[in-house]
Amino acid sequence: QVRLVESGGGLVQAGGSLRLSCADSGSFFSFNYMGWYRQAPGKQREMVAGITGGKDTNYAESVKGRFTISRDNSRNTVFLQMNSLKPEDTAVYFCNAISGSLSHWGQGTQVTVSS
Repeated sequence: QVRLVESGGGLVQAGGSLRLSCADSGSFFSFNYMGWYRQAPGKQREMVAGITGGKDTNYAESVKGRFTISRDNSRNTVFLQMNSLKPEDTAVYFCNAISGSLSHWGQGTQVTVSS
């Protein structure tokens, strides 16, 4: 059974950095896609960054040049390095992993950027 566990969120000042991690602690599935989404209060969940098994990446325009997604396939882990954080990056960040036709979500980790 897939169980995605995120870590690394917290409170940081504008301009600072955080590194999020998401690991699958419950299975040995191979995920053909892993990604990060976020949801701010009163807003819809949006894609932040994604990475395929072959490590092709895509990013939301709002985070290009500031965020970097990477993954360790041997450990079924995905990372999100977030630099030059802005108050508008404040949200709950969710990990997503797709295996075949199944989409799995983590419980989310709060990221708060103070001005």
